[in-house]
Amino acid sequence: MAEQAVGQVPAGISNRHLHVSREDLDTLFGTGYELTPAKDLSQTGQYAAEETVTLVTKKGCIANVRILGPVRPVTQVEIARTDAFALGVKPPVRDSGLVDQSAGVVIVGPEGAVTLEQGVILAQRHIHMSEKDAQQFGVKDKDIVKVRAGGERAVVFENVLVRVREDFVLELHLDTDEANAGGIGNGQLLDVYR
Repeated sequence: MAEQAVGQVPAGISNRHLHVSREDLDTLFGTGYELTPAKDLSQTGQYAAEETVTLVTKKGCIANVRILGPVRPVTQVEIARTDAFALGVKPPVRDSGLVDQSAGVVIVGPEGAVTLEQGVILAQRHIHMSEKDAQQFGVKDKDIVKVRAGGERAVVFENVLVRVREDFVLELHLDTDEANAGGIGNGQLLDVYR
């Protein structure tokens, strides 16, 4: 690339996972159930829970899908394209939380099942950054940038959404398909271009 990089960002590889609403958590695990934090994630207050569920469609199922906490207003499933093929669904590429007219799936937990009519997405690749990071990179919330990973399988990711919030920790979120395509590992520094 002829352009000059404006900075570097560490990669965070996002496995398939589920964000769950209070109502759906009650259905899946029992009324009043509380998630059990297993591992803190890079973003403040976010964690991988001990709890997992199974995603089921007419075509197939994927077991042991991790729930990320804390609970959210709306249940949302984030998968990679290869997962979508396995389930036979066609989720749109979306920013987190934008689930209208997305794909559906049945979520099965130990105490019950939830039929999600919409809520399955392919997460748009994005960079979390604080206000200070955004100033240093010369970008603002909702900007679109490019990110380049070097190495044997060098790749450029376009249409990378910038998400700015004061409590965000600098990190690029890619799904497993994207990371595998570029041979990218967690924490690897990638160049950002405006």
